[in-house]
Amino acid sequence: MNDSVTKPATKTKPAVKTQVARPRLYKVILVNDDYTPREFVTMILKAEFRMTEDEAYKVMITAHRRGVCVVAVFTRDIAETKATRATDAGRAKGYPLLFTTEPEE
Repeated sequence: MNDSVTKPATKTKPAVKTQVARPRLYKVILVNDDYTPREFVTMILKAEFRMTEDEAYKVMITAHRRGVCVVAVFTRDIAETKATRATDAGRAKGYPLLFTTEPEE
């Protein structure tokens, strides 16, 4: 009798690295208007976007001078939530304050 043992040939596949796609980022944009007081805009920027007084002032002045200013960049859900909350805070006080979102390029 033959005492040799045969093993089946098996090929192991190399480990496949799965890459998780980074989520698309969205810009939160402050749109200037002629009615919302500057102090109120800076207060909203500090409260909702956790900016310092200086950062909030610079963003507000940029929007005032150019018409719009990018406030921050987040994932879609966070950007839309922050923009909605900031806009709603202005509307609650009777101001036409507007924050929008758009995809970052």
